[in-house]
Amino acid sequence: MTAEPSTAGIGVPLSILDLAQVGRGETVGESLAHSTRLAQYADTTGYHRIWYAEHHNMSAIASAAPAVLVAHMAAHTERIRLGAGGVMLPNHSPLTIAEQYGTLAELHPGRIDLGLGRAPGGDQATFAALRRTHQAADEFPRDVVELQAYLRDSSRVPGVRATPGAGTDVDLYILGSSLFGAQLAAILGLPYAFASHFAPQALTEAVALYRREFRPAPLPDGGQTQPYVIAGITAIADDDAQRAQQQRHAAKLQRIKHLVGHHRSLTDDEAQALVDSPVGRQVEEMVRYSAVGTPDDVAAKLAAFAEHADADELIVASLAPDRDVWFQTLVNLAPAASSAPTAALVR
Repeated sequence: MTAEPSTAGIGVPLSILDLAQVGRGETVGESLAHSTRLAQYADTTGYHRIWYAEHHNMSAIASAAPAVLVAHMAAHTERIRLGAGGVMLPNHSPLTIAEQYGTLAELHPGRIDLGLGRAPGGDQATFAALRRTHQAADEFPRDVVELQAYLRDSSRVPGVRATPGAGTDVDLYILGSSLFGAQLAAILGLPYAFASHFAPQALTEAVALYRREFRPAPLPDGGQTQPYVIAGITAIADDDAQRAQQQRHAAKLQRIKHLVGHHRSLTDDEAQALVDSPVGRQVEEMVRYSAVGTPDDVAAKLAAFAEHADADELIVASLAPDRDVWFQTLVNLAPAASSAPTAALVR
């Protein structure tokens, strides 16, 4: 049984979205070692969960295989919930995902989440390399229902049973950044996680639709589901407010480089020249919901955002490119004091 999440400071449970970023000059292995260190720290400091998102063909993100990351982090922690935030289900068969996350649930009972999205998790070349069809996204609602049935040992496919998976009833979450995901989550009676950390436009409308149209679904224990909203936000919390703002600007330049530098790497000066361009404004809109400043300032902004989003939980992605500021942000926002010095954590 997991401990109740702390809501210290912001009024709702606080969780982490770890994008497994590969920093400048880092190897993928070094990046994942930092993620392991973060998971161990979060495990002892009151964070409720950590999610890893499926991204492909992105040199700066090392979370292409969330199930593998979850397995590794679960083996190095004891309490915290871990999961995909999310698996892009149209890239996979529901049976395969049921078996993967069913295995994780058997190894780490009561600690595994499964967030489900329908985007490809990459560009058009990646779309083709994944052997994905355009029709796959249209099958997303059906695939979610099929997946849930495998996990509840009530397979909708005659003669097929997920082993492992059957009977684990892994907690499912619908991820989205539009009204489609909100409506699907409401119809299925599932929790809803909104990707406002990078696609903020429809946040309030989607959450309102979800709560208005939510249909309670039966639970295996005889109860019913209740609406539950997780909202994403980026953050940089540093004792030096000016450094926090500088890190936010550096993060913007990184995103500009990612959006326009498909065929060559942009220099910092070239990216800076685009800050006031349409792509720069697009990036600014992407980070509309970012809490940046001193730890006290950021905690206050998170509390205000939770109320604005009508959220039951916040999931925070540390935005800082600098690895020390990245980690310290989540130290500064930790809901509870650590029971172990950070120096003792595996690197």
